[in-house]
Amino acid sequence: MPYSNQLFDPGSTPNSIDAASNPDLVGLSGIQILDKVIGYIGSKGMRVVLDQHRPDSGAQSPLWYTAQYPESRWISDWTMLAQRYKGNPTVVGMDLHNEPHAVQGGGGACWGCGDTAHDWRLAAERAGNAILAVNPDVLIIVEGIDCVSGTGDPECGWWGGNLSGAAQYPVRLSKPDKLVYSAHEYAISVFHQTWFDDPTFPANMPALWDHFFGYLVKQHIAPVLVGEFGSTLADPRDKVWLQNLMAYMGTGPTGMSFTYWSWNPNSGDTGGILKDDWKTVDQNKQSILQPYLIPPVGGGDGGGTTPPPVSCTVGYHVDNSWNGGFTATVTLKDTGSAPLANWTLTWTVPSGTQLVSGWNATVSQSGTTVTAKAPAWAPTIGAGASTSIGIQANGSSTATPTGYAVNGTSCG
Repeated sequence: MPYSNQLFDPGSTPNSIDAASNPDLVGLSGIQILDKVIGYIGSKGMRVVLDQHRPDSGAQSPLWYTAQYPESRWISDWTMLAQRYKGNPTVVGMDLHNEPHAVQGGGGACWGCGDTAHDWRLAAERAGNAILAVNPDVLIIVEGIDCVSGTGDPECGWWGGNLSGAAQYPVRLSKPDKLVYSAHEYAISVFHQTWFDDPTFPANMPALWDHFFGYLVKQHIAPVLVGEFGSTLADPRDKVWLQNLMAYMGTGPTGMSFTYWSWNPNSGDTGGILKDDWKTVDQNKQSILQPYLIPPVGGGDGGGTTPPPVSCTVGYHVDNSWNGGFTATVTLKDTGSAPLANWTLTWTVPSGTQLVSGWNATVSQSGTTVTAKAPAWAPTIGAGASTSIGIQANGSSTATPTGYAVNGTSCG
């Protein structure tokens, strides 16, 4: 989920909302929209990586900071987000800066040069450790740069795609197991790189990918997320490139993780998985990706036309609180002898409490009644088992909810 630091400026107003499709987002601040979208995504059982895509909304920057948005602001926004979503299982990673790169004539980002104003590896350590001090559970995702001298030919690749410098100059975090390197990789329709003209193409590509990022996985140095790759498939070589990249990354849990750029169709370089109507899937792209996708977990509704009697207990715990808001976990346990299928849990919150978002269920509020419906990906709680529902709300964290009920039956 890309964002710019400008989104969090006081008075910054998002102005590209489709009001007809998303009336509930109209008038919200950037952070309120982020909360709402993350809450909905969590209700679907999905996970989010936050991505500082650029300092302001105008253009990509070679460095992680600009004169208007200095490094201090970059780090403070990250720690704010780390604190805000601490304990929220939907937000699993933080991609520190999108596509750091050099600039023509010198300057821009370097890797391992030791200049604190330009060394992306050192900056990633500063931001990553600041985040982990606040939220020790989140993954720290560090992209490559484009040009790294002294690591072999070619020295330059895609913006964000060259991690060859990490062999000599690895990113050092306070929690090393939270480090994930990320590479970007694109096709000829984005830019005509020299390797697409190699007479051996595509046989030349695996060695190139090894050089830029694959060695980190093959030598068991660190995990790699291929964080951006995509194409319009406008050039015949694009399809060949994509098919070979997917095969290179591998299949199943032992393959490299990846996130395709992009789902939405309005990326000028690549288009999207969705066509321009924002509804129809481009099967030419999806058919190449599909064999490499791990199926989501989940199953049926437990069957039966007459639901068994409900027996349940509910626990409530405030996880984090701040001036004017809090996050909490509501734990629903099936204490009966039969599974609890397609459950709906309701409860009453004190006056002045307003739900911001929820996860691990479809959570909504009407008046002082909060409703949490079983997510489609996990619609059943087994006998004796429990599920945890996360919420974020505005209001006091000290007042306790009351009146818990599942499918209309009171819970202890």
